[in-house]
Amino acid sequence: MLKGSIVALITPFKNNMLDEECYISLIHHHIKNGTSGIVPAGTTGESPTLNHKEHERVIELCVKESKGKIPIIAGTGSNSTDEAISLTKYAEKIGADAALVVTPYYNKPTQEGLYQHFKSINDNCSIPIIIYNIPPRSVVDMSVDTMARLFELKNIIGVKDATGDLNRVDQQKKKMGPDFIQLSGEDGTALEFNMRGGVGCISVTANVASKLCSEFQEASLSKNNSNLLAKAKEINDKLMPLHESLFIESSPSPVKYAASLLKLASDEVRLPLVKITEETKKTVRSAMVYANLIQ
Repeated sequence: MLKGSIVALITPFKNNMLDEECYISLIHHHIKNGTSGIVPAGTTGESPTLNHKEHERVIELCVKESKGKIPIIAGTGSNSTDEAISLTKYAEKIGADAALVVTPYYNKPTQEGLYQHFKSINDNCSIPIIIYNIPPRSVVDMSVDTMARLFELKNIIGVKDATGDLNRVDQQKKKMGPDFIQLSGEDGTALEFNMRGGVGCISVTANVASKLCSEFQEASLSKNNSNLLAKAKEINDKLMPLHESLFIESSPSPVKYAASLLKLASDEVRLPLVKITEETKKTVRSAMVYANLIQ
């Protein structure tokens, strides 16, 4: 089962090229520090500005370097159904454990369009599929009813929920039952998300606080242990300023700066994204200090 702290992995660049050496080191960093899964080529991985060869390469590197130690959930979504099918087929062929497929952005499909998009991917692949519902970026919001229809298909196993509406966790659990995997798409609300029936978070913060995020998820999923829940709340409070600071400007620019403070990767991003301002750097640095990640 996919659960716990799953990192939405950044894609490091060097002179606007994929920095494979750094990328491999990031993969092993997460394996070493208790991360429960890796998502390559997601939003945080700057998938919109990766060409097809790069997109496939980052998935391949994650599968190859992880050697089955932790699950790889490949980002394979697109607002073109044919492209999403192609990327998902590649992820399946290369050995990814699951695919994360975002709701189509920009072209604003209806609920029936969303259903047919995911059904087409489902019908052309055999890999487990997680729906990525993120209305703030895709401008469409998959309804609980549409999700329930999709859960009847063979490969649809859950959702990364970035709606910001915690009531959805209850609604989705009631409609689809406990076997439907619910993963938070927002670090800041991950504690309550898990309390309501979620089983983990696809996390931006885990890029720079992998061990803390792993410990937080483990503790927050221990619902019947008051000591562990107290630990989860303590870690959550420690990380909250960081969660918030990583979205002051467009992600992943802030988290890449935070990674540079830890010497994990450079803060280079691809246009149209740009590096964060000096003012935001101060806020991110302060949050990193508060979380005891840097001095």
